[in-house]
Amino acid sequence: MQRKDLLAGLVRPMTYDVAVIGGGATGLGVALDAVARGFSVVLVESHDFAGGTSSRATKLVHGGVRYLAQGNIGLVREALHERQLLLRNAPHLAQPLAFVMPSYRLWETPFYGAGLKLYDALAGSAGLAPTRLLGREATLAALPGVQPQGLRGGVEYWDGQFDDARLALALARTAAARGALLVNYCVATGLLHEGGRAAGVVCQDRESGQSFRLRARAVVNAAGVWVDEIRRQDGEAVGHSARPLVAPSQGVHVVVDRAFLPGRHALMVPKTADGRVLFGVPWLGKVILGTTDTPRADLPREPRPFREELDLILDEAGRYLVRAPRPDDIRSVWVGLRPLVKPQDDEGAATKALSREHTVLVSRSGLVTVTGGKWTTYRAMAEDVLARCFDAGLLARVRAGVTADLPLFGAAPSCGAPRPISDPPGLHLYGSEAAVVASLPGAATELGGGLSEAMVRYAARHEYARTVEDVLARRSRLLFLDARLAAQLAPAVARLLREETGTDPQEAAFTALAHRYLPGHEAG
Repeated sequence: MQRKDLLAGLVRPMTYDVAVIGGGATGLGVALDAVARGFSVVLVESHDFAGGTSSRATKLVHGGVRYLAQGNIGLVREALHERQLLLRNAPHLAQPLAFVMPSYRLWETPFYGAGLKLYDALAGSAGLAPTRLLGREATLAALPGVQPQGLRGGVEYWDGQFDDARLALALARTAAARGALLVNYCVATGLLHEGGRAAGVVCQDRESGQSFRLRARAVVNAAGVWVDEIRRQDGEAVGHSARPLVAPSQGVHVVVDRAFLPGRHALMVPKTADGRVLFGVPWLGKVILGTTDTPRADLPREPRPFREELDLILDEAGRYLVRAPRPDDIRSVWVGLRPLVKPQDDEGAATKALSREHTVLVSRSGLVTVTGGKWTTYRAMAEDVLARCFDAGLLARVRAGVTADLPLFGAAPSCGAPRPISDPPGLHLYGSEAAVVASLPGAATELGGGLSEAMVRYAARHEYARTVEDVLARRSRLLFLDARLAAQLAPAVARLLREETGTDPQEAAFTALAHRYLPGHEAG
């Protein structure tokens, strides 16, 4: 993954079949699906792969219990099918997880139990394990740390969890291994148009300033919450005004020590004081509490929580846990922006009412835009994008389904039973690549938080890492697990990156960023 080789690839004169703008879950999924079908593919990402929403999920591979409650049967059924494929294709990064919904009223266990039995039925043969109704003692055993006062029982059901940023890297590396050219820190500055048709992408390497013109038969706008900016550029070029497609909503996540919920089960509260869902998810040695669903009018790269969102999560967690978390207990707090899709005949709607399904549009120029959806359905979204490319005559039709049984980078049957994602981070997250990491200099030198010197070198050599943030936020997940520790490790990581890349790893910028992941830096 030498940077000079990637940039040299951008210079090569050719017309790609598919050019993708955006290196999050959706764009990477499109790139992998296209190259797996035999198309030539180039993808450019303005920042790091999964640097936006795709590294800030609630870490769940799920059908969506709350979508079932909203009656969105189609979305739930599709997501449950895709859940099974994802768990099978990346077992080192995505695994089944048991959830328990505690009941404090007599009617809750049978009521929610019936709903989750329907969840099982929708999964069909893709189900992970049957839903069980639990008594009080079984609930306490499954959820040590849950509030026992007034507890009557609970419901156990199964979904999945994953490491989102590392899964994005697995998608990128799987696509690259099949011949796709993927370049991070290369911003799309414009579109090429010929005869009123989208014919490629103009992009610029953010490190050197060098510009490139990439010709393509199909241009896919997969820029997440930022798709409307690309759509606006396209509309201006062909004299057509595109209405905004995305209504962003932010979800806040709070990370605390595992002592607050020390078991292997996740906590699920179906209805908080404001009607939302609260999760307590064991993840990489910590517990994630969240999330919120708050409209935003702006699109910051690093959104911050509002004070009332943080208070809501802590207050609700305090109602269900024996030990109520306080601001001083927070190890990290981070925010993801969801690209919810606006009804095109309605300029305003509550975010809970906006569509969670994905949308694929083809503009007058032939620009293909995809947005919305969720991580779990990234593969199905990619198939829909390719189908629209075929229908629009941009590409010759090729059979779908090639990624359904395609193991992602690092997955290997010979690796044996994977360690749980809920365990602290370590070499096991590299799957079949663990031996390669262990062979690099510094394998026995741990910097902290499960991160070794060899892992930093591996990130620079094989995982597209360019900055301290790339390593501490997305190759390891320390920024999301313990922001103070991540800041402390920044100098050591910067030193190793300088040795590996010879460029400025932006240590000071990361240190400032890490402090903003601590409480006391709320918006508003």
